[in-house]
Amino acid sequence: MLENYFPILMFILVGLAVGVAPIALGWLASTALGVNRPDSEKLSPYECGFEAFEDARMKFDVRYYLVAILFILFDLEIAFLFPWAVVLEEIGLFGFFAMLLFLGILVVGFVYEWMKGALEWE
Repeated sequence: MLENYFPILMFILVGLAVGVAPIALGWLASTALGVNRPDSEKLSPYECGFEAFEDARMKFDVRYYLVAILFILFDLEIAFLFPWAVVLEEIGLFGFFAMLLFLGILVVGFVYEWMKGALEWE
């Protein structure tokens, strides 16, 4: 009777090992093998433009949100292109022109943002 549950036990043990092993290896590498030498470059702000360890309610430029939204928009465009390319032969000419329309709308939006100066960084 218990031999029926052995695959479930193995599944749980392998799942725990896959989840815990990378964390344990990372902790081991950072404490036992790594050297902690912080300097001004390592502690400087990274990609956000303001100090990371200040008041959480501080005001900052809305351009960060704009750049993030533009990145997500054009990143999703690529996410739609991969499945379309896989089934292009099956969907035929209609699917091809539908994707051209989709890309055309995105290009018009990109040109509009470019003309408005949304991509300029001061």
